[in-house]
Amino acid sequence: MFAWMVWWALALILVGAEMLTGSFYLLALGIAFAIGGIVDFLGGNFLMQLVSVGIVGSAGCFAAYYYQQNSEKKTKQKMEFDIGHRVQVLKWHDDGSARVSYRGSQWDAIAATPETPRNREMLITEVRGSLLVLREYSSSTLSARQ
Repeated sequence: MFAWMVWWALALILVGAEMLTGSFYLLALGIAFAIGGIVDFLGGNFLMQLVSVGIVGSAGCFAAYYYQQNSEKKTKQKMEFDIGHRVQVLKWHDDGSARVSYRGSQWDAIAATPETPRNREMLITEVRGSLLVLREYSSSTLSARQ
């Protein structure tokens, strides 16, 4: 078996594992191993193969890390968009949770603290996934926000 075939087989294994896990790091390493196979196929010695795999793999992992950090920031910014907005409570449940109307659909919500008054109109203080955390709404909280 030729060395370039080994590089390509390892690359395919890494790309297949990436498809199962959704990790861009494995994709970056799979591409780096494929580059190692190309360097071998073009006649490069083993040291050249290792250096090219190291450089491409490091650059790919750095790019995956950078992409992941930027996408997390954008997601957090989208969640922060909801904070401070008013919602209409449709129904309070006995366990402290509520069903609210916000942005044209119904959402699950909870009170920020057990002592939070259960009013018909509340403010969003936090977003936990698709769960809204609410606090009391009053005209003084609105003027403090502006």
